[in-house]
Amino acid sequence: MLDVKEAAQKASEYFAALYADQGVSKVQLEEVELTDDGQYWLITLSYPIVGAALSFPPKRQYKVFKIKRKNRRGEINEIRKVD
Repeated sequence: MLDVKEAAQKASEYFAALYADQGVSKVQLEEVELTDDGQYWLITLSYPIVGAALSFPPKRQYKVFKIKRKNRRGEINEIRKVD
């Protein structure tokens, strides 16, 4: 089973691969949650919104990655945007 550190690492790696050509930087781990049934890790990552860097505090976009705990490969089951 994936532990929380492994799940966060897998989400970060997947995020980096997805957004590599978009110049996204300053990605932060925001939240880690285990679903009530213990089956999935929900990993929330955020990054600054392009063009909003001059606002204070800077606005950020949030993405939640759903990763199955029993999957040692850390495949991403779902990605969703959080407003």
